[in-house]
Amino acid sequence: MSARSKARKRALDILFQADVRGEDLSAMLAAEAKRAAGEPAREASWLYAREVVDGVIDNRDAIDEQITTFAKDWSLARMPAVDRAVLRIAVWEILYNDDVPAAVAIDEAVELAKEFSTDDSGSFVHGVLARIARAS
Repeated sequence: MSARSKARKRALDILFQADVRGEDLSAMLAAEAKRAAGEPAREASWLYAREVVDGVIDNRDAIDEQITTFAKDWSLARMPAVDRAVLRIAVWEILYNDDVPAAVAIDEAVELAKEFSTDDSGSFVHGVLARIARAS
């Protein structure tokens, strides 16, 4: 697994935990930063995970608006928490990170959804992200 794939998984953990626990995302990120300081071997994945989570924090309203607009007949509240987190990561990569091709962001998101969410989540995530990528 590449460092960026590991970083996306780490970002997913942070976003998911903050969402499910109803905790402030910035506080959750700060707590993870303290933990990461003691894990120098995982620094490469931590740096990108932090970039992703910071990007989601900075652009959350715009990201959520894109998800809501392109998730036909699905509100954010109705989506599984894992799907929300996966979509936020991928939308940030598609719209705000020029280093990641949209196709890569979509593929990585679909794999995370398949691994950690419902049986239908992979196709749902793919459909939402494909529409966002086409529109951007």
